[in-house]
Amino acid sequence: MGKDRSARSLEVEVKGKVGDLRPVEAKVKALGFSFVGTEEHSDVYFKHPTRDFARTDEALRIRTVNGRSILTYKGPKVDKVSKTREEIEVEVMGDMAMVLQRVGFTTVLDVHKIRKVYKKGDIEVCLDDVKGLGTYIEVECKSTELEGTRARVMAVVKALGLDEKTLERRSYLELLLIKKG
Repeated sequence: MGKDRSARSLEVEVKGKVGDLRPVEAKVKALGFSFVGTEEHSDVYFKHPTRDFARTDEALRIRTVNGRSILTYKGPKVDKVSKTREEIEVEVMGDMAMVLQRVGFTTVLDVHKIRKVYKKGDIEVCLDDVKGLGTYIEVECKSTELEGTRARVMAVVKALGLDEKTLERRSYLELLLIKKG
């Protein structure tokens, strides 16, 4: 039998803008998070041929990291505090972007970032340097349960001393599109 897909997978994420990643990284290490590695992300976002993802608060992208490509669908955000949303990921091979374009999708924008990844249990802390935007921290956890997971993520955010005024619910794509005008 195949994997049960009835449980909804959520990515519970809180993101904040930071001026300097070094002191934040020191706090992440002090909290016992282990360094996983540095990744270079190239994200290509797509526009649906008949549905306005900006209006429906959805996203479709292909992320390439170290030669591996993942097609990701992100559903609408489910709360007003975090950037929590349903996330479905599928590893793809070949030129998936060309396949999507052939069936009517068009590219919106490419987002490039260098990401340092830290992990403790099922919580991941990412320190991002986003081309054209600056530096951010993301605290995230994938789960099927929202409330308890969000509370654990917010506890890490608080322990890192992030100011709630610096928290950002918009995606890097949204922020870059705003900046682009």
